[in-house]
Amino acid sequence: MKTIKILSLSIATLFVVSCNKGNYNSTSLKTELDSVSYAVGMDIARGVGSSFDEINKDLLVQGYLNASDSSKLLIEKDKVQQFLQTYMMKKREDMMKKQKEEALKKAEEQFGANKAEGEKFLAENISKEGIETTESGLQYIVLKEGTGDNPVATSKVKVHYHGTRINGEVFDSSVERGKPEEFKLNAVVSGWTEGIQLMNLGAKYKFFIPQNLAYGAFPRQGGKIKPFDVLIFEVELLEIVK
Repeated sequence: MKTIKILSLSIATLFVVSCNKGNYNSTSLKTELDSVSYAVGMDIARGVGSSFDEINKDLLVQGYLNASDSSKLLIEKDKVQQFLQTYMMKKREDMMKKQKEEALKKAEEQFGANKAEGEKFLAENISKEGIETTESGLQYIVLKEGTGDNPVATSKVKVHYHGTRINGEVFDSSVERGKPEEFKLNAVVSGWTEGIQLMNLGAKYKFFIPQNLAYGAFPRQGGKIKPFDVLIFEVELLEIVK
């Protein structure tokens, strides 16, 4: 909404400029009003510059003039706000996509070796005795069979788990805390969502989760998990809460 207000002010400013042939090369500000007027102009220019890479000034003024007398409208009045909001939303999405791509490139440069090490680990691990691999690339081994129901993707489960990086560093462990945890399976990394559904109640599995099924390039900042880490979890399914 702030951007739209800035745009409205800009239209008014351009309209005034187009209709008045005054002196726009003043080198002094004689009164407080002069200073305020000049500051408003600068602020409008800054706001439009940060919101629009380019704009057709002629059509901007035409839109103002047409709206003033409701004649020859190229866009229906009741669709103006929707049009502007849709445009700004798309612009924000494009900006976020670009920022993510840049962050991913930076992570690849800084942690590419970690990614390669994880890929090597999984390539070697897949041939070990007892290892199963799903279509997504999730690897697991059954440590203890369970009985009864399997949870589904929307289930809430109570589990004991022990999580490490491939170098053995523990990053999280309910076992070490001595207290099981409850999670909704649609609120965790996709490797967990998929893997826990393979388990029956009472089962204990060991999962080897590829980075793309874990936190990828963007783990929680300040945590022990590094970008592109393969995660290893031993998980015991204690209860399907609901």
